[in-house]
Amino acid sequence: MKNYVIGLDYGTDSVRAMLIDTENGQELASNVSHYKRWKNKQYCDAAANQFRQHPLDHIEGLEITIQTVIKESKVDPSQVRGICIDTTGSSPVPVTKEGIPLALTKGFEENPNAMMVLWKDHTSINEANEINELAVSWGGENVTKYVGGIYSSEWFWAKILHIAREDEAVRNAAHTWMEHCDLMTYLLIEDKDLKTFKRSRCAAGHKAMWHEDWNGLPPVEFLEKLHPYLAQLRGNLYDETYTSDVVAGNLSKEWADRLGLSTDTVVAVGTFDAHSGAVGAKIGENTLVRVMGTSTCDILVGSKEEVGTKTVRGICGQVDGSVIPGYIGLEAGQSAFGDLLAWYKELLLWPTDHLLTASTVLNDAQKEQLREEFSDKLIVELTKEAEKIPVSDSLPIALDWINGRRTPDANQELKSAISNLSLGTKAPHIFKALVNAICFGAKKIVDRFEEEGVKIDSVIGIGGVARKSPFIMQTLANVLNKPIKIAASDQTPALGAAIYAAVAAGIYPNVIEASQKIGSDFDGEYFPQLDKVAAYHKLLLAYDQLSAYEDPTIKISQHEFSL
Repeated sequence: MKNYVIGLDYGTDSVRAMLIDTENGQELASNVSHYKRWKNKQYCDAAANQFRQHPLDHIEGLEITIQTVIKESKVDPSQVRGICIDTTGSSPVPVTKEGIPLALTKGFEENPNAMMVLWKDHTSINEANEINELAVSWGGENVTKYVGGIYSSEWFWAKILHIAREDEAVRNAAHTWMEHCDLMTYLLIEDKDLKTFKRSRCAAGHKAMWHEDWNGLPPVEFLEKLHPYLAQLRGNLYDETYTSDVVAGNLSKEWADRLGLSTDTVVAVGTFDAHSGAVGAKIGENTLVRVMGTSTCDILVGSKEEVGTKTVRGICGQVDGSVIPGYIGLEAGQSAFGDLLAWYKELLLWPTDHLLTASTVLNDAQKEQLREEFSDKLIVELTKEAEKIPVSDSLPIALDWINGRRTPDANQELKSAISNLSLGTKAPHIFKALVNAICFGAKKIVDRFEEEGVKIDSVIGIGGVARKSPFIMQTLANVLNKPIKIAASDQTPALGAAIYAAVAAGIYPNVIEASQKIGSDFDGEYFPQLDKVAAYHKLLLAYDQLSAYEDPTIKISQHEFSL
């Protein structure tokens, strides 16, 4: 009898369900649902770095996408053996004692502080700074040492601390908080005991400072110094965590009926999208998987013997089993990758959006058609022109910190900058500078890993940018001076989630074997162009100089300044 599994992948803008044949990894059906409230920019204030999402966007998307793949594939529901959910993170959600998202309860339906606090929300910069100061001064062990030594405003405790101080009503009503991947998993299963629910090791270790060295989450004494609510919350959270090859529970009768599935279907422990994406791309030791979308996540795995007690400075954590059970998962990344180019596109479309709409020369239908044509062709044309521009020191230099810096050394207060502009600088020159910037930011991450003794033998690119932009990927290969293989699957996070589901369902004995059997193949590889590597190195030195100007904590040698 055939066996199938579903990987459910929650991205920043949409959720995708993918139904996989566990024998060969064939994608039988997939479906995408965009978050309608998020699309309308509800509960968000970009100027204040506030990005919130309503849980209904995620619940409705789950129902639509899974129902659709079951209907389109025409598989027997009894043969769907498992589901695993991956999400962005850290994206915590306040919930009641009954495990109901606060935004679904009376009085909180339209309160942004009761929504999911999306990973890219940076309203808690001050709270993150406070956590970092306390971690080195409170008199106990530094609980940030396994998350790179710097806690970020993108992460669990900083976000909750900010909401607790800003909104007393939410603070009083929120019995506990759940990461997005945990919440969606919890909603699907029959057992609704919050105390015994199996929380994600990936989410807890990389974003909530969970570690075996201090028997779980940070001590109550540490949290109490930040806010009494955090100390109270600690008792309503968890001590144990679980890897995503473990069964969280069986699908509840309610959700089995809603989705057209069986209560025999198991639901695996949830995880984060980048980590499941690495599994979908057949990650192995000393392989860097770059998950490239609106932001990036850079994932590595190492044996416990290789990593040992070594702590890597300035990354997003090192967690036992967060990618492959039995191996240490290491995470880094950039707060903006595709987002930097999307910002530039939006900037260039401003005249179209504001002047075209007021024009009396065209009718409304023509205006909309023209706007869509501009939007569709803008990046394509910029790319064509940017490819023609020689790599030289006359190019503008840009920083990729448009949404702060995630790694190395998290600092969400940093801003982007552009230098070396002249009257000869045109839009394609700036576009090329922005592409260079995101590649230079990637190089700083690779350099940090290698400086800290983490070996990188190969690089794999996954995600929309990796699949759709040869220009960016060739530039990245030149800047890193390393070949980069491209995963053939368009949806490696969903595929990775399906792999976890297959192991949890007992179809495969472990994640490594399942990944090798049904993970993505590769359909391209970019090699460094030796004649351009040296030229990019000179531009990288200029990037370093601009970085040091914007961030005085960066020290570079006088030799670099003289180049």
